[in-house]
Amino acid sequence: MELKEFSFPAGSVPLAVIAAARVSGFSLPAESGKPASTPTFVFSNGLELHGTNVLIRYIGRVPSSMPNFYGQGPYESSKVDEWLEYAPILSSGSEFENACKFVDSYLSKRTVLVGEFFTIADMVVWSGLAATGPRWESLRKSKKYQNLVRWFNSISAEYGVLDEVTSAYVGKKGSGKPVAVKPKDQQAAVNGGDIMEKGKGSSSRPSAEVDLPEAEIGKVKLRFAPEPSGFLHIGHSKAALLNQYFAQRYNGVLIIRFDDTNPSKESSEFVDNLLKDIQTLGIKYEKVTHTSDYFPVLMEMAEKLIREGKAYVDDTPREQMQKERGEGIESKCRSHSVEENMELWKEMIEASERGQQCCLRGKLDMQDPNKSLRDPVYYRCNPVPHHRIGSRYKLYPTYDFACPFVDAEEGITHALRSSEYHDRNSQYHRIQQDMGLRKVHIFEFSRLNMVYTLLSKRNLRWFVENGKVDGWDDPRFPTVQGIVRRGLKIEALVQFILEQGASKNLNLMEWDKLWTINKKIVDPVCPRHTAVIEDKCVLLTLRDGPDAAFVRIIARHKKYEGAGEKATTYTKSIWIDQADAQSISVNEEVTLMDWGNAIVQEIVKDDDGTVKELFGVLHLEGSVKTTKLKLTWLPKINELVKVSMVEYDHLITKKKLEEDESFMDVLNPCTKKETAALGDSNIRNLKHGEILQLERKGYYICDAPFVRPSKPVVLIGIPDGRGR
Repeated sequence: MELKEFSFPAGSVPLAVIAAARVSGFSLPAESGKPASTPTFVFSNGLELHGTNVLIRYIGRVPSSMPNFYGQGPYESSKVDEWLEYAPILSSGSEFENACKFVDSYLSKRTVLVGEFFTIADMVVWSGLAATGPRWESLRKSKKYQNLVRWFNSISAEYGVLDEVTSAYVGKKGSGKPVAVKPKDQQAAVNGGDIMEKGKGSSSRPSAEVDLPEAEIGKVKLRFAPEPSGFLHIGHSKAALLNQYFAQRYNGVLIIRFDDTNPSKESSEFVDNLLKDIQTLGIKYEKVTHTSDYFPVLMEMAEKLIREGKAYVDDTPREQMQKERGEGIESKCRSHSVEENMELWKEMIEASERGQQCCLRGKLDMQDPNKSLRDPVYYRCNPVPHHRIGSRYKLYPTYDFACPFVDAEEGITHALRSSEYHDRNSQYHRIQQDMGLRKVHIFEFSRLNMVYTLLSKRNLRWFVENGKVDGWDDPRFPTVQGIVRRGLKIEALVQFILEQGASKNLNLMEWDKLWTINKKIVDPVCPRHTAVIEDKCVLLTLRDGPDAAFVRIIARHKKYEGAGEKATTYTKSIWIDQADAQSISVNEEVTLMDWGNAIVQEIVKDDDGTVKELFGVLHLEGSVKTTKLKLTWLPKINELVKVSMVEYDHLITKKKLEEDESFMDVLNPCTKKETAALGDSNIRNLKHGEILQLERKGYYICDAPFVRPSKPVVLIGIPDGRGR
């Protein structure tokens, strides 16, 4: 059923419908069709839909590039419906201000209107505000409704295509009435012309729109199958999010499967943390399965292949086997009879001394140019107990053998694999063919590589086991827990990954791009605090300063009331950074932030040039516009909080390792820097994981909150995308 016509009254443009279509990639017809008294969709079979909200709901339900566009689950969808019913009040002249006040209050502690994702609820309210033209623009500039303006601006910034919609349909001079649009221009505004091509559309849709081969709506089943041998890292996140994206787009099913075939590296701890990371990413799945659930039938399949002459037991030493595979030399064991193979297979099952010298190999094609097809290993002995099933088995299937079998058994329709597996795709399908199983479609996407970053779990494990990091959640690690601990918001990660899309083009991404997205999310809402570096900090005595300390309650964020308030103490003597003291000249007027101007009359230095003390007077009537230096400061009081400011660097010093290059040769000798500081008294109220800005120093996340005066609050520096 194809949408053939989209029509609406000439004087009443359904801005929300057009905007929702643009950000989600929903294609609207070029022609407006017959004149209609209400916004209308006409389909190829003659069926029609009428009404703005009906059309928006339809767009929200159609699988698209927007995850959860109609909310996650029945409850959120119902909340979306409530906002759709509420939105028209924004066009009511007398109720406009009250509506703005209500939505502003509602957004005081929220990023979006419903749940954790952008939905059609945000779209209709945003469109309702934008459609009022000058009235809303006037309020935006007045700073009257800061939460609402923050929310509106963030949507405008994230979905740049909306500018074209408002330019086309909202009067440029603020009339609030739709402007005339030519049919050709109208289609460009509705569907974005070439903007959606080649990934130049909305930032939340994959940058290169592609389709799964032979996918049918409602019949797609996908799996995300991590190995429980480490924590989820940013590369795995791309695979997980792309699986969820396609599952939602095709109204399909996603399952989580733990590929637990190597007990030497795997543990229940990794399983638990992987599930935690999957939840952190917001991945919604039908169920969790384990490859180990299929060990009995995998054993049966292995024996079936042996009996059919499609697999054989080989006792060739591993290094020799590797050499023979490379040169296309058949193993001496390849011609063994079924009886000989079954005898050795039983030895493998028992993990006898003889059995442990053997492995099971598939009998594919030793002459194939694709070396993955040269009799790959299917089973190996391993006496290490399995974290789920103990010592029941002493041999385990390889990933190459188990994956194609379990994919077919679980009804997977499409297996998403990164392009590093490209040469093994033929092997995957050949093994399914030998097993007599249906063919599962493989869909390739490029592996996400980051500069100065190791993503191999084997390499990451080395850092953990050798004490080079504090664990798998170390802020220097590219694991989900590591980057979240360093201050990355999951919304930023999702946006960053979906921008890469499902392209097969290999790419090496800069961390700065990800941290820039993150800054746009945290800066509008995170509270501001003050810290002074403890080493050689300088006391500035204001000769006419207050004899008795006094306190003022000020906003923690001047442009966002939702950040709350803080108490600032004003005293005759205040602390400033040594670096700031060094930049001051005698009789220079400076601005003390959140207080006013002061004139520094005297500078006391030691023989080394270190500033030891400053003296001056307040000049509160002075203009902050005329001063060069705007200084952060702290009062000289006992309530200041000890702070440890921690900055991290990359673990290696080279952007990209060559294939034959060892990371050991490019280890960064200094990856962690701790700076002792004094923080304002309000820092004692920070909670674990709370993000803040230390004014003039950068963004930080609270890693260890206040416990007692002698133990510093630990703040981890958050990169801001400018190379810091």
